[in-house]
Amino acid sequence: MDPTRKLPPSLVAHAKAFLAGTTAPVTPKGAATVVLLRDGGAGLEVYLLRRHLGMAFAAGMYAFPGGTVDRRDADHATAWAGPSAADWATRLHCSESETRSLVGAAVRETFEESGVLLAGTTADTVVQDTTGEGWERDRAALVDKRLAFADLLEQRGLVLRTDLLAAWAHWITPEFEPRRYDTRFFVAVIPPGQLTRDVSGEADTETWMRPQDAVAGVDGGTMAMLPPTYITIAEMGRFATAAEAIAAADGRVIAAVVPGVEVVDGEGFLIVPDEVLP
Repeated sequence: MDPTRKLPPSLVAHAKAFLAGTTAPVTPKGAATVVLLRDGGAGLEVYLLRRHLGMAFAAGMYAFPGGTVDRRDADHATAWAGPSAADWATRLHCSESETRSLVGAAVRETFEESGVLLAGTTADTVVQDTTGEGWERDRAALVDKRLAFADLLEQRGLVLRTDLLAAWAHWITPEFEPRRYDTRFFVAVIPPGQLTRDVSGEADTETWMRPQDAVAGVDGGTMAMLPPTYITIAEMGRFATAAEAIAAADGRVIAAVVPGVEVVDGEGFLIVPDEVLP
């Protein structure tokens, strides 16, 4: 059993209460996360953030850029390039409105937490540099919710490049947890010219790593991840290049995965379906 499936002591009581039928599942919040990829000198690399120890959810865990949707992410004023909202809805198995929220949140959260923006002035271009005071001012306004993502794109004359995203997976937080998220996982290659930077107020470390090194870090106890992150990282380790990973996304079946839980001798363990294990 991989080390990510053992529950921390703080969650065992929640698991016991759920299994005993004394608590009801909370409704999960819609969320999106993006696995940013690049080709490094030693092969494929993945971008990871380590969440602050003071965070209410997944404290100290390594994760991909992402977060919950903002109702404004579904704004129909957002200019899209690539697959239509209807096409994305079919791929993600949800309504067009929810699709707009999820895709918008994926791109917005990636910009907020890494400085990478999947948008361009036309349907076949992409912003090459998002550094500078103006960009940082806009990014901070998004984080504070003083600025809607659709407004940022409109003000800068940008089109959301949905074709730079590929759907990868769909994970829902286990029913016993007090904070739950219904999260779509996307993959994307960092655009040429853009650089990640340490801008996330929710993280204390940001790094690019080979998937194999990240898996080894978790297995060796020097890194911590939630199962969806660990499994996704392990899957990325199958590919030699970012292009291979993106190409593989097209053939994946996107089905919701909700881990179960069991308590044995006072310790809690997540149950993950065999078919999603790497």
